[in-house]
Amino acid sequence: MAARDTGAQTAAHTPMPPKRPARALLLQAAARLFYAQGVAATGIDTITTEAGVAKKSLYNNFASKAELVAAYLEARHAEWLGLYSRRLEDARNPRERVLAVFDAYTDHANAAYLNGFRGCGLLNAAAELPAGAPGRLAVRKHKEEVEGLLARHVAEVLPAGHGRAAGLARHLAFLLEGAMARAGLEGNDACLKECRTIAARLLADV
Repeated sequence: MAARDTGAQTAAHTPMPPKRPARALLLQAAARLFYAQGVAATGIDTITTEAGVAKKSLYNNFASKAELVAAYLEARHAEWLGLYSRRLEDARNPRERVLAVFDAYTDHANAAYLNGFRGCGLLNAAAELPAGAPGRLAVRKHKEEVEGLLARHVAEVLPAGHGRAAGLARHLAFLLEGAMARAGLEGNDACLKECRTIAARLLADV
């Protein structure tokens, strides 16, 4: 009697990994391309080819390219919030909680990108959108949220009842966004690391 090909039988009965939803594939492809090439320069056909899905799938999941851009902006901010949350878990005191915001920006700069680091993906996208566009308003909201996180942590650093928290948080937010812009131009995290050092000095003086 011929021996059974158990290897072939095992392969035949190995379940196939579940297919990833088209929406997730499209969003991840758009995120890579929007960041690497820009929003305006990235067409629908390029996105669907990168995602490996039919063009119809895009319009089944997103009403328009604008809706896909909006989803990209939300996903990118959520990605940063995840980095920030992990940094916050390691912070041992109020000053380190402030610096966790800076560290999360550096972590985002060191992520793997298709054509290298190009600065803040939110601001890059906003720069391509017309004044008043929903995407620009969303980016503004996200940046205000970051400033709010800084204000909350700065308030923990300052003595109770001190009125400087909002002003110092705004100072730190402007410092951080300026460093991010320069870091994007230089293509590395050096400016962000220097920015963190400056922020730590400012916090040591309060």
